[in-house]
Formats: sequence, C-alpha cells, structure tokens
Amino acid sequence: MKEKIWIVDFGSQYTQLITRRTRELGFSNKIFILEDALARMQKGEYPEAVILSGGPQSVFEDTTDFSPLFSNKKIPVLGICYGMQIMGQFFGGKVERGTQGEYGKAEVTFEKIAQFKKLKNKFQAWMSHFDHVTKVPKDFSVIGKSANNLIAGMMHNERPLMAFQFHPEVEHTEQGREILSAFFELAGLKKDWSTNAMLELCAQEFKNLNDAKVLCAFSGGVDSLVAAMLAHREIGKNLFCFFVDHGLLRPQDHHHIELLKEHTPLQIEVIDAKDIFYSKLFGVKDPEEKRKIIGKTFIEVFEQKVNEYTKKKKINFEYLLQGTLYPDVIESVSPHKKGGKSVTIKSHHNVGGLPERMKLKLVEPLRMLFKDEVRQMGVQLGLKSEWVNRHPFPGPGIGIRVLGELSEASIKKVQLSDQILFEELTKQSLYQKCWQAFTVLLPVKTVGVKGDARAYEEVICLRMVNSQDGMTADWSQMPMSFLAHVSSRICNEVPGITRVVYDITSKPPGTIEWE
Repeated sequence: MKEKIWIVDFGSQYTQLITRRTRELGFSNKIFILEDALARMQKGEYPEAVILSGGPQSVFEDTTDFSPLFSNKKIPVLGICYGMQIMGQFFGGKVERGTQGEYGKAEVTFEKIAQFKKLKNKFQAWMSHFDHVTKVPKDFSVIGKSANNLIAGMMHNERPLMAFQFHPEVEHTEQGREILSAFFELAGLKKDWSTNAMLELCAQEFKNLNDAKVLCAFSGGVDSLVAAMLAHREIGKNLFCFFVDHGLLRPQDHHHIELLKEHTPLQIEVIDAKDIFYSKLFGVKDPEEKRKIIGKTFIEVFEQKVNEYTKKKKINFEYLLQGTLYPDVIESVSPHKKGGKSVTIKSHHNVGGLPERMKLKLVEPLRMLFKDEVRQMGVQLGLKSEWVNRHPFPGPGIGIRVLGELSEASIKKVQLSDQILFEELTKQSLYQKCWQAFTVLLPVKTVGVKGDARAYEEVICLRMVNSQDGMTADWSQMPMSFLAHVSSRICNEVPGITRVVYDITSKPPGTIEWE
C-alpha cells in the first residue's frame, strides 16, 4: 500500500472522511492507530506527511509521549481538533478545559497569510470540541479565530506544522478541500493517487497466485463485480464465480445476472437453491434467526458445489475472492473509546465462516478502497455505469424485508412491489437521486376499499435514503407525484396490499434496513 501520508486515528468519527478527502485531492494515505505509527517512527520509518485526527478524549487524561510524531523536523504535520490540542500542548502552548463547547457550524476568520491568499478570509466551519488551545506555543502564529474569539488555527513560523480546531474534512466546512490543499502545498507533496494507481495497487494481490484456482462468492453487486473483473483481467480462466439464488432476490437481480453472463467474460454459474432455503426459512419470524439460517445454508450450498467441482471436475480451489472494502478494515482495527489507543478486532468476512471451513486463503484486492473509488475503478475496467452505480442490496435479501414470518406469498409481495418502485425510479430518472431504495412488507393489516368492497389486507412501506457510505443516512425527499404514482401501482398490482406508507426516518435514530 502506498503511504505518502499517515493519518493517525485518535477515534474521531471523521477519520474516514480525512482519508477520503486526501485521496480526492490526489494523495495516497493509510490510517494508523497511534501505537503502530509511533512504533514505526521509532524504527526510523517516516511518511512524507502526518495528519493527526480528532478524538473524544482529553489531552489532560493522556500521558502518551508524542515526541516521535514531531522529532523529525522535516516531516510536515497537520493537527485537526484533538490533533491541534496535542500539538499545542507538546510545543509548550496552553490548552484549557472549556467552560463552553463549540459544536456545529461556527464562523471562522483567517489571517491574511500566503497559504490562504486564494481563500475567503471568513467562512463557516464545523466545530466539535470542548478543550481548546488558549495560547499558541513559542514560534507558532495564530492563523484563524472563531466568532467566539477562540483560536481556530495555528501554524509554526519555520517548520511545516499546521493545525485547525475545526474539521476541514467534513462537507459542512466551506472551502474545506482548499484548506487541506494549503497544507499539502506547505508540505511540498506531489500527487500520486489516481484510478490507475488504484488499479496497480489492487492488481498486486494476484501477482503470486501462479496457476491457483480462485473461487468468488458472486452477488453481482458493485464490490463483487469489480473484484471479479479485476481478478479475471489478472488470472483469466482460473477465476470461477458462483451465484447462489436463495429465492430471496428481486426480479432486477435475476435480469442483472443474465446481463453479466452475456456481456462480461466472467464464468458465472447460477446455483438454484430456492427449495433448500425455503424449506428452512418458511415459518421463521425472528430476524436474527433468519440471518443465521441464511448464512449457514449459504455456506452449506457453497460447500456442496465446491465438493462437486473437486470430485467431478478435479478442480481444487485454493483462494476465495472477496470484495471487502477499506471501511471494513478500518472498523476491524479501531481505537478504543476510553484510551483512544488499544485495538478492537472484529471479523469482516463477507462470507462468514467459508474460508475457515474450506481451508481457503482470502484474496481481497479492494480492501484499501472506498465504495466511490471502487465505482471509479469499475468504469476504468470497462463496466457500464448502471452496473457500478447499482444500489446496495443486503446478503439476506428479501428475507429481512418481510417483517415477521416468511412465506412464498410474503416474498412475492416484496418482489412485485420492489420491482414497481425500481421501474418508476428508472422511468422518471430518479434512481441515481437516492443511494438506496426498497420496499418492506409490514406485519399488520389495515382496512381498505377495493371495487366497492371492504378489504382487510397488508401494508407495504417504501424506504428511500441518501448516504455516502451507509454509516449515516437521510430519507430522500422524493416528488409527491412520484410517491402517489408508486403507491397507486402497488395497491392495484400487488395482490393482498391495500395501503402504502413512506418511511421518513433518518439514520440515526433508525437504521436503513428494518430488520
């Protein structure tokens, strides 16, 4: 992994955004927990620049020796929020516990200095802090103040050290990208991150596989599709894609797989396992039990198919290809909430249990990329825009979009209603106006009127949200005429549905999925 910039994570909710913004500006980077960064620096390993993230802790409760971060006078360092407080305290400035926090938007005024000559000197910035630097260290200058007259930025007079009390990485901060660019210019960095650089990095995962056979649990979603296309480019016929049809798919999913079989060079085998899944799922109400059954059955079906290949075709698989992304990796090594430095490990295998059970080694070529970068790379690999910009679809599929007991009839209601929603989003050019859209069958019945007769039937809920990464989401404000038309079609065309409602809950407090 290229590591031009090290981003030291102190537990900020915005650390991933720092990484993304830095890459958008053209610079490779990697997130480190503090212990790892300090250990490498003590061995004499340094990046070309360091960014210190924000964090929930207080400098008054942290006794860490931060000297390795600042001992090399040639290494540029940017401190953000908590990172600024660390820098201020380390160099002998004064940090005080706040009597009043600054949270949300605040007006910041920049001093007229060379690095910011192209920027507005007054702008809205996003604050999230309590402690703050009240006196900058010797050899530092104040470069910005907030409307509350608190120090919002400082800079060393000679060394490439800069710090901000606000968060330039978030969208709420005006000209945030330009502010980050000013630091990179101060650091004298040359751009090294692009789609071609991403392709080169990901392709390295296949260099030492030789003639090994690679198995892909293929869903047809963006991550598995891009991973598979990259793998095919590198290892060709040694890649085998298995698509398991568990009967919990939407009509658009079947159509999508047929298109990929026809228009890509991938070897995709569809495994019809509907009867096996239905026999275990029908009658099950608890959402966690549904997920466990689906996961366990998926592994059993996969294992049976792999054994079939081994016995009949004499093909022995050595590797499992997965579309794991960087957010999964980041979450698996995260700073502890209290101290900000200890490690919590969390498993993020897309196909939980499969590698261990079949003694397969993992190949995860996308594990250093974000979703938007994967989409860019998919286009670079020649995939159609509509394929790489598909909405996310959960592994358990419709199994968690039927609330309560699963049956063939309930699955059918979600399939038909979801297809209507998909058709209308596409027809009215609204599909890309939301990040994810789907329907949910609610376990309630309501009174309605159909053909002058009383109806006592079920309810479909529409769920459409906008998000960058699924961690937070806002409900999509779709045109009323669109909602009315979709509601009318569902009530008229889906048997057993009398009422349609629209979920206007954001995440948090709700989740995107209902189960």
